[in-house]
Amino acid sequence: MPARRNPRPDWVTDRCVTLGHRIADLRRQAELSQEELAHLAGLERRSIQRYENAKRDPRYSDLLLIAHALRVHVTDLLGS
Repeated sequence: MPARRNPRPDWVTDRCVTLGHRIADLRRQAELSQEELAHLAGLERRSIQRYENAKRDPRYSDLLLIAHALRVHVTDLLGS
């Protein structure tokens, strides 16, 4: 994947970290491991790990799958 021409603003990075924390928090509340969430969402465990650690940005479709697996609305992943 080509490098970005301009680095992301700090607020974007902060929101990605917040999203990752929110996914991890909701996963723990559901008493699921990363492996279990990945299985329920039809994703790889490494993808869940990367999303939670803000190493990768999830696609919208992956957010929908994660929300469905956690039995929450996709907007709940985004928090406030």
